[in-house]
Amino acid sequence: MYVCICNRVSDKEIKASIQKGATTMRELYKEHSIGSQCGKCCQCAKKLLNSELIKIAETQVQVA
Repeated sequence: MYVCICNRVSDKEIKASIQKGATTMRELYKEHSIGSQCGKCCQCAKKLLNSELIKIAETQVQVA
């Protein structure tokens, strides 16, 4: 699905960026210009970012 209609950015593209190492909205903005037009996508993109980062954190090996 499209998260940012203005810049034609899909959830798959955002997830791929997160898998490659993006951890902030600023990084997603630099790569995809998320929120640079109308800004309506920011809330959805932030939720997607947070949920993907949680998934990554849960799969990492706990060392302590």
